[in-house]
Amino acid sequence: MLKLLEIVQPQKAFFGRKDAQQARLIRQMASDLHLDAEIVVCPIAREADGLALSSRNAYLQPDERRAATVLYRALAGARNSIARGERDPSRLTATMRETLRAEPLAVPDNVELVDAETLEPVTRLRGACLALLAVKIGATRLIDNLLIEERDGAFATTL
Repeated sequence: MLKLLEIVQPQKAFFGRKDAQQARLIRQMASDLHLDAEIVVCPIAREADGLALSSRNAYLQPDERRAATVLYRALAGARNSIARGERDPSRLTATMRETLRAEPLAVPDNVELVDAETLEPVTRLRGACLALLAVKIGATRLIDNLLIEERDGAFATTL
């Protein structure tokens, strides 16, 4: 990515929040190396049923495609729990895991809540956090996330 940014020298480079960890690392690299490009993180584009758009979706068989919406349902469950006042990351990850377990074709690889800046696991919600999912559906590994931001003592979530 560094070579590409140095060769092209864009004013802005756009990355999707679906790949939040990658976007965070590229933003840090651009800052550390004083690159002129502004790194812009764009919202996640989703299908009508909530599945995050990804080139990997093309690898899913029809039954796997239907099953893949479990990622969105798991994140929506965490979002709903936060809206009801849940603040314990271990309970939020348990909620997501429970939703994923209900889908026989889903094999969770990673389910965690991390600090949005450091990407370190969190023990309590504060500032900006990410609920991260990596799940295999058939042979395809899909990722998705929920952004959780503290604003004036309340929490807002963005799928």
